[in-house]
Amino acid sequence: MKFAFIIFKYFPFGGMQRDMMRTANALIASGHKVEVFAMDWQGDKPDGLVVHELPQKALWNYKRNQQFIDATFALIKQQHFDYIFGYNRMAGLDGYFAADPCFIEKVYELRSVVHRFLPRYKWFIACEKAVFDQSQATDVLAVSLTEMPHFQKWYGTQKERFHYIPPYLSKARFKLNGKPAMRQHLRDAFGFSSDDFVYLLTGSGFAIKGLDRAILALASLPKDLLKTSKLVAVGQDKPGKFQKMVDKLGLENNVIIAKGRSDTPQLMQGADVCIHPAYRENTGLVILEAMASNTPVLVTESCGYSKYVAEADAGLICALPFSQTHFNSQFLTIRQSPEKKRWADNGLQLAEQLMQENDGSAEAEILIKLALEKKSKT
Repeated sequence: MKFAFIIFKYFPFGGMQRDMMRTANALIASGHKVEVFAMDWQGDKPDGLVVHELPQKALWNYKRNQQFIDATFALIKQQHFDYIFGYNRMAGLDGYFAADPCFIEKVYELRSVVHRFLPRYKWFIACEKAVFDQSQATDVLAVSLTEMPHFQKWYGTQKERFHYIPPYLSKARFKLNGKPAMRQHLRDAFGFSSDDFVYLLTGSGFAIKGLDRAILALASLPKDLLKTSKLVAVGQDKPGKFQKMVDKLGLENNVIIAKGRSDTPQLMQGADVCIHPAYRENTGLVILEAMASNTPVLVTESCGYSKYVAEADAGLICALPFSQTHFNSQFLTIRQSPEKKRWADNGLQLAEQLMQENDGSAEAEILIKLALEKKSKT
């Protein structure tokens, strides 16, 4: 069978992007064909994978997105595809990879009334409705079911349209290399002293991941501890406003904001604590990745995968509603706690169990099943 994958942007360090590449490779290995349509592509284009790069120009992001969607479907209509699968929300999909939270719920919960009527927000809501509305038949591959009630509340999405994907962690990517060696690797990579305590935040989109919360928490540490405390943020995003925040708080020697790196799993193993104070996260795969790296975690309850931290007793969870003061206290507590090794070992044990439950083929198997069902109906 022939699959069309659609994604706005591909870069090798994004979690959703890695999911897409793994699924495409699994389909190709099973004898199927995959063509990817992307507005922007960074990184290699693997053999056997056809990539259509369709850059667009417009003043506003959502205008560029719509131009890309129009150009993509114009090409798709010129040939036959058995199944059209999207990693961003848009009309015309057979299936959608639901990695992000419900947009309209976020708008009504976190934004002012004015935002609901802005063209950009109206466009994103329309795209979301085109996928989730009860009048549609789009299949939804969900890496977490925590957002399903929100989609059902706003769009009446039928339960049977959701197909759950268990979390995936690559055994090869998260092979343990020894804590002392990885601890030194991280400190050498960023020029830290051997006795520096390092908090690590990873993930693209620093604003939604809560980098501002982490910076404020670091600034709140007692001066004697702050001297040997470092915060490293690694991800694909513009650091400008966060660097200004760092400079304003006088933390230039304590904070490093870096672009995505291929050695992120090794950095996780070398960190003292991995933090993920996200404002809202459907899953938060980096939480499980930190657990697989045998590192304790500090996360917000707003992350779907915080449930695994609670289940394993793998660190601290900042409860909702979020309080910066409470998070600051936990930021200090996890640095000083003698429980860090126990939390790290607990997290590793559960991560290893999850690795056994999904070998990386779950998404491909579901897509093949859905494509065959579609074919039989037509």
